[in-house]
Amino acid sequence: MRLKHCHNFHDFRRLAQKRLPSPIFNYIDGGADDEVTLRRNTKAFEEVDLIPSVLRGVKDIDLSTTVMGQKIDLPVYLSPTALQRLFHHQGERATAAAAEKFGTMFGVSSLGTVSMEEMAKKHKNPQVYQFYFHKDRGLNRAMMQKAKESGIKVMMLTVDSITGGNRERDLRTGFSIPFRLTLGGMFQFAIKPMWGINYVTHEKFSLPQLDAHIDMKGDSLTIGRYFSEMLDPSMSWDDVAQMVQAWGGPFCLKGVISADDARRAADIGCSGIVLSNHGGRQLDGSRTGFDQLDEIVQAVGDRLDVMIDGGVQRGSHVLKALSLGAKAVGLGRYYLFPLAAAGQAGVERALGQMKAELLRDMRLMGAKSINDLTKDNLRFR
Repeated sequence: MRLKHCHNFHDFRRLAQKRLPSPIFNYIDGGADDEVTLRRNTKAFEEVDLIPSVLRGVKDIDLSTTVMGQKIDLPVYLSPTALQRLFHHQGERATAAAAEKFGTMFGVSSLGTVSMEEMAKKHKNPQVYQFYFHKDRGLNRAMMQKAKESGIKVMMLTVDSITGGNRERDLRTGFSIPFRLTLGGMFQFAIKPMWGINYVTHEKFSLPQLDAHIDMKGDSLTIGRYFSEMLDPSMSWDDVAQMVQAWGGPFCLKGVISADDARRAADIGCSGIVLSNHGGRQLDGSRTGFDQLDEIVQAVGDRLDVMIDGGVQRGSHVLKALSLGAKAVGLGRYYLFPLAAAGQAGVERALGQMKAELLRDMRLMGAKSINDLTKDNLRFR
């Protein structure tokens, strides 16, 4: 199977699985506990039907939108995700370049493998810095200051990861950071030699947002241990309110699910929230962002920008979210599998397919712009 044979999310996933050693593929692919929420994230979109309008003169389609003050050409953005140079040696460099080509927003994670400063200097499209709240308050302040000095406009604080989800696939494969070749996993790497060759012949793996502050040379952390041991479970609304004030610009909370929390985010001055369950990787059995979207837009949609992520595999999924009032939709695995499969070329192919689906589906819906999409376009089964 080659990149040119990839026509949808599932094709990219299969190609990534062929190219990645099992521990790395399962890190991207897996969720928490029984993976009920992971599956539900996509299933939720399938339980709502679109009601198209016809004869609306839809020759010209405008897919652009503005979210948290950032003008983007597509109503989707590339969510900040960790460890991208483990999946492909280009990592965040491929992600950012592809996002810039399509005129949309991308994110760099606290667990990113390329520095946020490098990305901010190199690319003109909007960049989000995704921030984890560490027990070391000095580290938190230093990371925020560095983001501000880099010229990043949007801060995105992840609030659903104060302790690690139970990612049993990672426990079985021994997946950890910094990456370690273990005896148990050696066979998986032996049968995928090209990944290993790329890993050792390109720039040494690092976590530039954290390397100056946390010494992990003598340790090997699972993702669950990183969340549980280094992040601060005492983080409170007062802490976040202080961060919003200190940042002084667009500030977004990622991982909100309840309407009450959405109201509190608006009360402390957040400009956006992402309804997210961390891709089904934290609390298994939690609601999906799409299932909660209507309720939360009704509660706070006039006070801040509401976004969602989780389970998005098609342009029609995006249209359903926009019809319920989402300002934009975050993509995660949707671009990570193409990244793993083929680097920047893979991400560009996936974004090209998403744009083509959005244009086609907008015409079939009789909608000329994002503003034409409303709840009237939907029926819940």
